[in-house]
Amino acid sequence: MLSILDRYILKKYLGTFILLLLLFIPIGITVNLAEKIDKMLANEVPLADILLYYLDFTVYFANLLFPLFLFLSVIWFTSKLANNTEVIAFLSSGVSYYRFLRPYMIGATIVCVGAFILGNYLAPRASKGYNEFIYEHLKRGKKDRQLGNVYRQINDKEYIYVSRFDIKNNSGNNFTLEHFEGNKMTYKLSANKIKYNPEDTTYTLLNYSKRIIGAENDSLINLKKKDTIFPFEIEDLVPVEYIAETLNFNELNKFIAREKSKGSNFINRYEVVRYKRWSLPVSAYILTVIAVAVSSIKRRGGMGVNLAIGISIGMVFIFFDKIFGTMAEQSSFSPFIATWFPNFVFAILAIYLLRNAKR
Repeated sequence: MLSILDRYILKKYLGTFILLLLLFIPIGITVNLAEKIDKMLANEVPLADILLYYLDFTVYFANLLFPLFLFLSVIWFTSKLANNTEVIAFLSSGVSYYRFLRPYMIGATIVCVGAFILGNYLAPRASKGYNEFIYEHLKRGKKDRQLGNVYRQINDKEYIYVSRFDIKNNSGNNFTLEHFEGNKMTYKLSANKIKYNPEDTTYTLLNYSKRIIGAENDSLINLKKKDTIFPFEIEDLVPVEYIAETLNFNELNKFIAREKSKGSNFINRYEVVRYKRWSLPVSAYILTVIAVAVSSIKRRGGMGVNLAIGISIGMVFIFFDKIFGTMAEQSSFSPFIATWFPNFVFAILAIYLLRNAKR
């Protein structure tokens, strides 16, 4: 059963967090619109597309910055409690500091579950619409995927190369497929052009050539045209740069498993997205403890000092998250360590601040 204290603080916790989201999201939309309105007008973007874009932007924005919003909201209402000497009254009544923290942890659990659902099921759909709008209407001429010199491993034995893909026509130029048994190539396919036929999931190869490598002599098969089946689709070979952000929990796990088997060069980028979907919700607990420890003390200078400290700590957390995430995406640095390191560092900070605050 929740006590009156629990219900009071939990109501403040969730109410302030939701209020802060409702206040900052319109500000984010206004700033984004002011920045992009010229391009929207110049490209004659339909109003319906713009409205859908900002609906997706709202979810995308909330998912991206929810740790900062949560942190500031906890500091805000806890500072008000401290300035009104309510915290002192709670603790003076015999309530321990850890007992005082209980409703905060209940609130953090609710936010953690909500953030997990948002990040794994709602935000991916919003991210897809958000990014597609940007590349279709605001970044015309810029490509959202690698279309030139594509070299991929499609299974344990086969590698393909295409010099250039045309996604609109489902076709590519200068196609080759190499098949290996162990370390030895057994045959090689090549064609001037490859075209995918989505109606029956077949491929058409023009100026087709197959070289079968024998123990002593090679054999060569040449055809003007050949229809065949391959265990891949064009979209699998050249996924968009933001593909991982658009996949839900189960889809992302399957996608990463397929990309690992193909030897993708972007596997770290995908792993960072997956691990962040776990690390960011967990950060709700860590940031809540830090926020309470910082703001439950009545300070000279009032709420402004607590907010200044809170904003500084929140920005450092976001900075760590972005820096280590980018480092993992652009190098061989472990995505797991990169995404969980900010939580680890701030968990140590939370323990230190909590010990000092309860004194």
